[in-house]
Amino acid sequence: MKCPLFPLSAHILPEGRMALRIFEPRYIRMVKEACAKDAGFVICMLNSKGNQEQNTHIFPTGTYCRVIDFDVLEDGLLGVTVEGVNCVSVSNIETEKDGLRIADCENVEVWSCDFDIQEIAPMNERLGEIFDTYEEFRSLYEHVKLDDPLWVINRWLELLPVDAEQKQHFLAQKDCKKIVAYLSELIKY
Repeated sequence: MKCPLFPLSAHILPEGRMALRIFEPRYIRMVKEACAKDAGFVICMLNSKGNQEQNTHIFPTGTYCRVIDFDVLEDGLLGVTVEGVNCVSVSNIETEKDGLRIADCENVEVWSCDFDIQEIAPMNERLGEIFDTYEEFRSLYEHVKLDDPLWVINRWLELLPVDAEQKQHFLAQKDCKKIVAYLSELIKY
């Protein structure tokens, strides 16, 4: 399927939510069209080593998202809340006249995760502390799934202050063992 792309330094994964401030005309058009067609768009991570003119500044794994809420913000900008639906492989990126990028996007399973919630403790407990501390993050979610290992791992990968290349490396794995080992080391401290 062809989808519009929204490149960001931040990333979202399935079942994740993100609040966006939309101000560029190309992205206002993208959101309007997505809402009118009851469709979505793909949030992609930026590759700082890539070339914008050749569209190699966008990493190949993104997340197809749907708009779940929108509002006009106090500063007059469009505020949009999106939710990640599924991961996609991005290819054949084209740039439209207004600069909006469109690409072929194919659904992909990022990884399987057969951990019990006890096996990833205290990751879920620490994530719960983040939700309790930061209301702006907690307010995005109707349900916090701290008993779902994959949900917990995905939220951590979204929150981690590591570069996009490292996140893409984790997403390229066929199971979540490496990210669980990485997170376990981080959260010990």
